[in-house]
Amino acid sequence: MSGALARERPTTAIVIFALLLTAPFWLPYVGGYDALATRVLVFGLAAMGFNMLLGFTGVMSFGHAAYFGLGAYGAGLMLRYVTSSTMLAVVSGTLLGGLAGSLFGTLIVRRRGVYFAMVTIAFGQICYYIAYSWNSFTGGFDGLRGFSRQPIDLGFTSIDIQGNGTAFYYFVLLIFALAAAAMGLILRSPFGRTLLAIRENERRARFLGIPIERHIWMSFSISCFFTALAGALYALLNNFADPLGLHYTLSGEIVIMTVMGGMRAFWGPLIGAAVFVVLEDTISSMTVNWMSFVGIIFILVVLFFPRGLLGMLKRRDAA
Repeated sequence: MSGALARERPTTAIVIFALLLTAPFWLPYVGGYDALATRVLVFGLAAMGFNMLLGFTGVMSFGHAAYFGLGAYGAGLMLRYVTSSTMLAVVSGTLLGGLAGSLFGTLIVRRRGVYFAMVTIAFGQICYYIAYSWNSFTGGFDGLRGFSRQPIDLGFTSIDIQGNGTAFYYFVLLIFALAAAAMGLILRSPFGRTLLAIRENERRARFLGIPIERHIWMSFSISCFFTALAGALYALLNNFADPLGLHYTLSGEIVIMTVMGGMRAFWGPLIGAAVFVVLEDTISSMTVNWMSFVGIIFILVVLFFPRGLLGMLKRRDAA
């Protein structure tokens, strides 16, 4: 298989998961904490899901926060109004955001470039203003409150993820690992190879008889499902969902994470999310203008390391 995915080394995944599995033990020594590590996983999953569309299909969307936010609201509304099951909340949020993306994708799949990107922003802002205005149902500007993640009932025992931050971290890590495995299988399948062909040369792929619009729609839909899953986990992390989770500024942050880490590398968006989240947590405690510093770092990465941080590390390793 051509492209960056074929060059991903198994050792990269081994090192990443070794760090993630042991994170609760070494993070306190470097000033970290469980909730910060969980945020890295959540936004890493959102960026990796988005990267299926941008990095492996070559299509830019500036509205993926819509599906992240819908995932968060879907999980929160399920817990508040319907059931106390954490797993059902995760499934509900994922389905709400994923199906919304799939339906919307059918309307815009023939658009390309800036037109595709602008329409995705418009849809995201529609979702934002609905959540912002529907006070009686979504909580309006103050956000959706009155729900919390519940212990996982396994029948013979239960796992307390409600008051145990470490247990919740490992719960999110398990879902992240399953989602990453699913992404890897998809991208290494014939369907994934077709996405790479579309990314490299859409016109040639069309001449070969590949149904371009159908494959882009499928890539967009799958990407939305993974991003919505991340949104559902984000709602459980904070026991809160707010309209800013639907705003285009969050879409921009997801793009920054993806490009900063390396959008043509499978694990690149996770690295970018880790850098972004840690910088936000560290610099925001010093100044309200933390985004300016992140922006400067992003510009430097784009100028001097166009393949992203992971691409830079791989090039050094190869040298």
